[in-house]
Amino acid sequence: QVQLVESGGGLAQPGGSLRLSCTTPGNNFYSGAAAWYRKAPGSQREWVASITSGGATAYVDFVKGRFIISKDNAKNIIYLQMNNLIPEDTAIYYCKFTRLNREYWGQGTQVTVSS
Repeated sequence: QVQLVESGGGLAQPGGSLRLSCTTPGNNFYSGAAAWYRKAPGSQREWVASITSGGATAYVDFVKGRFIISKDNAKNIIYLQMNNLIPEDTAIYYCKFTRLNREYWGQGTQVTVSS
């Protein structure tokens, strides 16, 4: 079983930044793809960004140029650097890891963007 733990959420002002982290205690992110999703109040969970085992990245249009997904293989951490935050980014952010056609999800971390 792969456990995922997100951290780094909190309150940020519009225009501010936060960096989310996703760790996997006792495991690693090799041989799989990782992604960040988010769920805003009253909305369905939506994909935000992905990174493959080889490091290729992809983003949903509304975060392009503002968010950066990356990974540190030595530390087994997936990051989501979020810049120029806007109130519409307020949501619970989830980390997902896919390996051998199995999906693993974290419990989420709350991000609130408000002045």
